[in-house]
Amino acid sequence: MAAKVVDASALGALLFGEPEGAEVAGRLREKGLIAPALLPFEVANVCLKKMRRHPDQRDALVVAFEMLDRMEVDIVEVDHGEVLGLAERIGLTAYDASYLWLARRTGSELVTLDRQLEAAAATRL
Repeated sequence: MAAKVVDASALGALLFGEPEGAEVAGRLREKGLIAPALLPFEVANVCLKKMRRHPDQRDALVVAFEMLDRMEVDIVEVDHGEVLGLAERIGLTAYDASYLWLARRTGSELVTLDRQLEAAAATRL
C-alpha cells in the first residue's frame, strides 16, 4: 500500500473544518501519509492567518492545530537541489515543488487543494 503525499492546503482544510475537509478526509483514508519537513511550518502559518482574521476563534484554532501532532504523517527529507530545478521548470514555488518532488520520487498520489500544484502534478515535465 503506497503512501500519499499530503500538503498544507489539504491538511489545513481537514484540521480547521473548511468545507473541503470532508473530501480530503475521504482521499486520505486507508493510506499512510508522508510530507516534506516544511509541512508543520506551513500548517502553522495557515493557523496564524486564521487567528489574525478571526481572533475570537484563537483557542479553537490552536486546538485544531495541535491535532497535527496526533496525525500520523511521516516527514521525509527532500533533495533541495532537485526541488529547486523542478520549481524552476514547472513555475512553482520551492515549497509547492517539494510536495510534487516527493510524490514523484515515491510514486505516490499528491493530495492537495492547490489548483496550480494539482495541475503541475498532472504534467510530466
